Amino acid sequence: MSNLVTIYGGSGFVGRYISQRMARAGWRVRVAVRRPNEAMFVKPYGTVGQVEPVLCNIRDDDSVRAAASGADAVINCVGTFDAGGKNNFDAIQYEGAARIARIAKEEGVARMVHLSAIGADENGPSKYAQSKAAGETAVLAEFPDAMILRPSVIFGAEDQFFNRFAGMVRMAPVLPLVGATTKFQPVYVDDVAQAAVKGALGEAAGIFELGGPDVDDFRGLMGTMLEVIRRRSLIIALPNWVGGIITRVTGFMSFITGGIAPQPLTVDQVKQLGQDNVVTEGAMGFGDLGIQPTAMRAILPNYLWQFRPDGQYSDITRSAGNLRG
Repeated sequence: MSNLVTIYGGSGFVGRYISQRMARAGWRVRVAVRRPNEAMFVKPYGTVGQVEPVLCNIRDDDSVRAAASGADAVINCVGTFDAGGKNNFDAIQYEGAARIARIAKEEGVARMVHLSAIGADENGPSKYAQSKAAGETAVLAEFPDAMILRPSVIFGAEDQFFNRFAGMVRMAPVLPLVGATTKFQPVYVDDVAQAAVKGALGEAAGIFELGGPDVDDFRGLMGTMLEVIRRRSLIIALPNWVGGIITRVTGFMSFITGGIAPQPLTVDQVKQLGQDNVVTEGAMGFGDLGIQPTAMRAILPNYLWQFRPDGQYSDITRSAGNLRG
């Protein structure tokens, strides 16, 4: 094994899947994270010494350089939904991405893959979208032939989308939604990883928008989730202006409690929910990469079963009920 890839954020939701695929492809994998002691679970992805977590803060030049040194390819999976603090949108998704690209170029790295998002737009309504666009521009300035991946909402066993809402439904019979009519094109996390590997191997370059085979609005996606977890819930569509009021109130409560009271939705996220999150017509995507995207219903039951009334015994309980009938 001579090829080395550095994956910034390689122990995160998407990064761990890319790490596994790169290891299976025979590469040495350097997983650059802020807390390597919490990323030891990546080591068994390969043979002894093949996958190694290393300390890196993408806000620091020296640690980014140490992680990039000697690498043949770098993949940036670091992102955030935090608008404030040291690890805010600009610090992570713009300045961090720019730092990785600049230093990787200086270190002689041959290829770069950057994980962005559908809706990245320097003139977009949200700071999240603007920072994603700024990050793309910075990466392409150093690596004109980089691969930029723009996925829609990503699902998988560790996701914070379906898992989050399934947990809410388990606790309450009502599910309020801001942006209920906003359309999404959920994409399976391992399909995104497969695309990233193609970029790292030099098999593809350019900007790719990644969406799965299913397109539905927010309400419809929650309906699918409810079917999978076999629960009922009253879905209430809230106007965006109501969502704006709620986020300001919960944001204030979170601020005065020092974060003890969590903020379930931010003002920036409400702005994002005002726009559809689907692949743009004519954009390069999975088809151009020779990848067949995975349908939601093929994956969701594999990890959402834990939210069913009888959990792992749900199918047994249902079968017993049919026998009694």
